[in-house]
Amino acid sequence: MKNLPSLKNLFYLVNLHQEQNFNRAAKSCFVSQSTLSSGIQNLEEQLGYQLIERDHKSFMFTAIGEEVVERARKLLTDVDDLVELVKNQGEPMTGEIRLGCIPTIAPFLLSRVVKQCQQDYPQLSLLLKEDTTDSLLDSLGKGELDLLILALPVDTTGFHSMKVGIDPFKMVVHEELSGGIINPIDYQKMPDESIFLLQSEHCITGHAITACQLGNSAKINPFAATSLHTLVQMVDSKLGTTFLPQMAIDAGILKDTELNIMNPPGESPYRDIGLVWRQTTSRIATFRTLGLMLENLLAKPE
Repeated sequence: MKNLPSLKNLFYLVNLHQEQNFNRAAKSCFVSQSTLSSGIQNLEEQLGYQLIERDHKSFMFTAIGEEVVERARKLLTDVDDLVELVKNQGEPMTGEIRLGCIPTIAPFLLSRVVKQCQQDYPQLSLLLKEDTTDSLLDSLGKGELDLLILALPVDTTGFHSMKVGIDPFKMVVHEELSGGIINPIDYQKMPDESIFLLQSEHCITGHAITACQLGNSAKINPFAATSLHTLVQMVDSKLGTTFLPQMAIDAGILKDTELNIMNPPGESPYRDIGLVWRQTTSRIATFRTLGLMLENLLAKPE
């Protein structure tokens, strides 16, 4: 058999690429800086190619080094999946799952997910991370997360997705202003810059614009909020109107406000809620079981 590279040294290389600093990378690997540096040098000697260009103050990855990092990430992820396959053989609902979720879902659903898992699958531990869609998909691809809860549609090329429910959109406006809005709502008759949305990195903005048939950008205020809670505060201050997912409304985001709920234009506009995982994972049975659990939770609002 060929003298194969050490997984440990590949792990050092991937962490160095992620941290872009030898000291931080060594700490993340729980080794000394000299150990990490020696491991990467051994890897270069074994492969017969320079992976990093160094001087006394800085370093950079070579072209082949970048390619090795990408392949090493996939290799390490496959090894993790292999270990999980053996560990959970015959017991799919056990072990740890690193679960990522977007900010427009996490505050309104994750506590219910965790509570239901603790009740139904006490041997299963969920490690949670909240981030934007793009960041979560990147972490999933790198093997840093196992499973995502996202709002669909998004580009899931290279991943598998499972729809678990829908989340309708509602329009909210201060009760003192709602009398001036005629049903059915006609956006063209609303003041310019009167509709507030989240920042563009939140996929709910695009989903709301599409689902609610908001085609006139002049009606959208250039100020973009960072969270749904900020949107609620702005609308409650009589600055305009916005769209909220039913999930957030059911969780009480409008509590102690003077906001009225209205149906936006369109045929019951909504966003899909889905699970996303790597196609190469060995835990499909576990993820599908969790998907069925999520379907039941979303079908029964709080």
